[in-house]
Amino acid sequence: MKPANPHILGSHVVAGGTDFAIWAPAADAVELCLFNKRENETGSFEWVETKFSLAHREGPIWHGHLAGIGPGQHYGYRIYGPWQPEQGWRFNPAKVLLDPYVHQVSGELTYAPEIFGHHAVDHLGNGDLNQRDERDSLGFVPLSVVTANAPRIINRPRTPWKKTFIYEAHVRGLTADNLEIPVNERGTYKALGHPSTIQHLQRLGVTAIELLPIHQFVTEVHTNFRGRKNHWGYNPLAFSAPHAAYASSDDPVAELQKAVDALHDAGIEVILDVVYNHTAEEGVAGPTFSFKGIDNKTFYRHSNSNSYEDVTGCGNTIDSRQPFVTRMVIDSLHWWSQIIGVDGFRFDLTTAISRSAEGIDTHGPLISAISSDPILRERKLIAEPWDVAGYALGEFPHPWREWNDAYRDATRQFWLADSARGHSNGVSDLASRIAGSNDVFYFRGPTASINFVTAHDGFSLRDLVCYANKHNEPNGEDNRDGSEQNRSWNLGVEGHSHEEEINQKRLQLQKSILATLMLSSGVPMLNMGDEMSRSQNGSNNAYSLSAQDESDSWENFFGGWKLNWKPDEQQEDLIETVAALSRIRSSYMVDVAEQFYTGELDQDTNRKDIAWFDRDGNEMSQHNWQDSSIRHLAFSVDATHNQGLFIILNSADQDYEFTLPNQDWGDSFRTVFDSAELINDFSPTLKKPSDKVAVREMSVQVWLINRHQTSP
Repeated sequence: MKPANPHILGSHVVAGGTDFAIWAPAADAVELCLFNKRENETGSFEWVETKFSLAHREGPIWHGHLAGIGPGQHYGYRIYGPWQPEQGWRFNPAKVLLDPYVHQVSGELTYAPEIFGHHAVDHLGNGDLNQRDERDSLGFVPLSVVTANAPRIINRPRTPWKKTFIYEAHVRGLTADNLEIPVNERGTYKALGHPSTIQHLQRLGVTAIELLPIHQFVTEVHTNFRGRKNHWGYNPLAFSAPHAAYASSDDPVAELQKAVDALHDAGIEVILDVVYNHTAEEGVAGPTFSFKGIDNKTFYRHSNSNSYEDVTGCGNTIDSRQPFVTRMVIDSLHWWSQIIGVDGFRFDLTTAISRSAEGIDTHGPLISAISSDPILRERKLIAEPWDVAGYALGEFPHPWREWNDAYRDATRQFWLADSARGHSNGVSDLASRIAGSNDVFYFRGPTASINFVTAHDGFSLRDLVCYANKHNEPNGEDNRDGSEQNRSWNLGVEGHSHEEEINQKRLQLQKSILATLMLSSGVPMLNMGDEMSRSQNGSNNAYSLSAQDESDSWENFFGGWKLNWKPDEQQEDLIETVAALSRIRSSYMVDVAEQFYTGELDQDTNRKDIAWFDRDGNEMSQHNWQDSSIRHLAFSVDATHNQGLFIILNSADQDYEFTLPNQDWGDSFRTVFDSAELINDFSPTLKKPSDKVAVREMSVQVWLINRHQTSP
């Protein structure tokens, strides 16, 4: 075997063959294994394995060139070294290992004792953790596949943050029921780029779709034991390989590229939810797929030599303090960006990859490397600023943005939780969130805040107004999973109701919450299906599905994991609500919400860029801000020299009369949105300054302020 280029890791097709290189500094020997299928005497297929010793080494990198090998070749590694669990070493050449740099994975995982590096007695991994298993894992684990893809010209929309509206979606769930797409293409990468998918996103005004994990993933061992399969994808097997099951063809990379290009052509960016904080190898007793057998001691954080430090809740934590781990993640991000064409990344449990030996360090090696990288700093970077052991909202550097759970909690509290408990804490917290969370992101601007009320984990918007308690029984964990803190309100009836009044209020509340989200300063994110009242039957942790039951069964949350493509009248109204609010936002709030409001009097206009009003039409006093009984909030935003918005939020269980601001703020007021009205029934109302207006309970009104043009 000739030497390869040791500076390019993974498999790399070159003239006459393929280069292979893998980082394994503590290994005694590395075997590259090629696998080819042949038919046996019984007519079934079996793998034929050909082993090549990687004799060439440059420091920690083993490498070699194989002539005549090209795309489509299945391969893996067997790595030799000490089995010393008490010191953190778990080398086992009986286990076929995935290439950490692989871009295509082939084959299904078979849950059996053979997938574990230690001697397991069952497919859960029970057994002797200190005894090395000698059984071959070939035929039980997925294999790496050689691919040949190069950087390409990508026509990115490059939407500014101030104009960004994110739609969080699941590849399969988004189009699984879309009847305009051929059956075999529904729920696939190809379906993402289908005209009907794009049309729906454009109708909403979405500028970026944020996809739940699409790297190759597998179901957790114990989830599989309960007869469930991982649906969300937060259990990565290969960081840089598109999940093969989401492809309608045998080329996931090309199919995904075409979908990304189609979205780009429609002006829609693609953001990936990436999981670099842990892997599918789970805890010490988990399976051996890749890292555990390559260099267990380096890839994972250890609390002691034989125990993992787990701040992810998934059994292990990737050790981002290690220089090679930083390099691997950067290389992976480059591949998704330059080969697939991805425009941004949302990093799952970002604090888990931001930890030093002392704790969370948001200026640590990996975060700093990403922030300063000339390619990645031009992409959209979003942090989930917490993990199971820590919290760091507001602490990430520019150009990072952050999921703002303080916004989520304040909005839910105002519209739902205060009603559920029968008293309020006032409106000052909500006002801070609406104005861009200056107290959190004071030196980075309001677009540092990704505002959301719901996301993939937690209640859907519909379930927020239908359930007081979580209902995660289908997951098979006795409803122990999922958060207990939901800030929801069921209006007195748990789940579905036949009472028209309750259903009307639930619809109205959903519209009011959507209005708050879309008209706040910051970057709004909408969870898939909230635009048409998607319900997960009360589950706030719908991460798994049943492979044995019908897709719409109780076991699968009555189909709540997927988008409904046949909306009824109320669902159509919600879709139009989001579309209308998106138009209002893009027309009047984009430019003024780019920087924090000052709340100070402009000497030129004699108005404030944002002002807060009581029901009498006067600005809020200190007494108003301290009044914990208040359940309403009204504010004006200066959009242009001649126009502005006056927004009224009333979360109380009674109608209120509000006085519009006086002539200093505008010459006329016209309603452009009312959450108490169906969009098709809405009729604009024209009012004069200081007129009184009635605002329904649990509703939002938006008024356009017009001012006469004056000569300079």
